[in-house]
Amino acid sequence: MSVQTPHINLKEGSSFAKTVLMPGDPLRAKMIAETFLEDAELINNVRGIHGYTGTYKGHRVSVMASGMGIPSIGIYSFELFSFFGVENIIRIGSAGGLKEDVKLRDVVAGIGADTNSAFSKQYGLNGTLAATCSYELLSTAIEEAKKLGIDLKVGNLYSSDTFYDADEDSLKKWAEAGSLAVEMEAAGLYLTARKLRKNALAICTISDLPLKGEACTAEERQNTFTDMMKIALETAVRMDG
Repeated sequence: MSVQTPHINLKEGSSFAKTVLMPGDPLRAKMIAETFLEDAELINNVRGIHGYTGTYKGHRVSVMASGMGIPSIGIYSFELFSFFGVENIIRIGSAGGLKEDVKLRDVVAGIGADTNSAFSKQYGLNGTLAATCSYELLSTAIEEAKKLGIDLKVGNLYSSDTFYDADEDSLKKWAEAGSLAVEMEAAGLYLTARKLRKNALAICTISDLPLKGEACTAEERQNTFTDMMKIALETAVRMDG
């Protein structure tokens, strides 16, 4: 019998692996599956959100898109964790570098996620719930990045609900507060994983420097953004045991 939720519909006999890699873009999910996974099978395509399961170095790994923003990744991560036996989600996406020592094409991992989102208000706590990653996933990713010779910068990401912010100085303020880079999903993923006692990590490639007006070319994005994917895949293998 196939498993169905409002946003995921698995066909008969298919399943997600223990670890899911989650880019925002469905086409990037397709590219990862076709480039890195063996025997990749399309197991979900509700609303065009491609989800695949295959093997990497003999270990089952899944990849599925999250869409854009905290509400979207909140839906998909909740359903994957709650109904499909997924234990680990590794977000792999692009981010805008904020700190001076973060350069184009750098790979960053979010130990925590600052945010302007009200996502955590749903839990009814009289305070602020910290959006932090899984230490096990982060420490494993750091080890695997070293093996691959990739400089993985670790710090807080800023998960923004507003791509076009009315406060023109917003990113400058978050940079001054110490956020490494800005993206739009990590906080929702981390809070969902924390609530459900699961593991989550966001690994991002710096695609632009919004405070400096610099950005990668399309060719650079295509040829250099694979480092974060390799780190995530090697981490998935370790988590599979």
